[in-house]
Amino acid sequence: MYTFESRIRYSETDSRGKLTMASLINYFQDSSTFQSEDLGLGVEYMRWRHLVWVLSAWQIAVSRYPGLCERVTIGTQPYDMRGFLGYRNFAMLDERGGYVAKANSLWSLLNVDTGKPVAVPDEMLQGYRLGEKLDMEYASRKISFPEGGETREPVTVRKHHLDTNHHVNNQQFISMAMDCLPEDFEVGQVRAEYKRQAFLDDVLVPRVAAEGERTVVSLEDGQGKPFAVTEFLRMSPAAAAGIGAAGK
Repeated sequence: MYTFESRIRYSETDSRGKLTMASLINYFQDSSTFQSEDLGLGVEYMRWRHLVWVLSAWQIAVSRYPGLCERVTIGTQPYDMRGFLGYRNFAMLDERGGYVAKANSLWSLLNVDTGKPVAVPDEMLQGYRLGEKLDMEYASRKISFPEGGETREPVTVRKHHLDTNHHVNNQQFISMAMDCLPEDFEVGQVRAEYKRQAFLDDVLVPRVAAEGERTVVSLEDGQGKPFAVTEFLRMSPAAAAGIGAAGK
């Protein structure tokens, strides 16, 4: 597994001094970016090949949120590549080597000029060393939406929502959806199913439905066609209170 070390910064924490979900996702994204750059398969390589990796699905399970100044290790490992698809795990560990978060992700490789999927080229297959699949409970990438749902205030895509591919970054979709959660909702797991890309000035309309400890947010256009569907599971009271150590 490719890893790098860090320390939780003040700018990455919430009002309780704990790492935010947005910052956790950014750490995961940074780890795969660092690995790709170190292998010569980063941003410039992708531009030269007219390729882009587009995230199709996230599953992020959190045992606890590290606090301010905690030292952590962030890691990532692609474990399968077939056709135009890439499967990649992520993890964050504390100083004792315990997992505080694990994640699974599914990516699609597209040609920038045509917008169509393309097979992973040989230099990528050879460059990325596939590792073992991380031990975690894997959920389906498909997310079902409960009956009904309540429409919330629309969100207009601004420049700060975009990444180097000029579309809304996957973390930004999740942050928009999290704004629809109740104040006391501590996220234990988030899944996201990305349907299509959103661009500058697009208007996203959140539709929210709760079902027990599960809340689903669909970010849609004015005709009800989703850009992304996200599912949030509430963290157990014991984990939210910080009781017990993170598992290995």
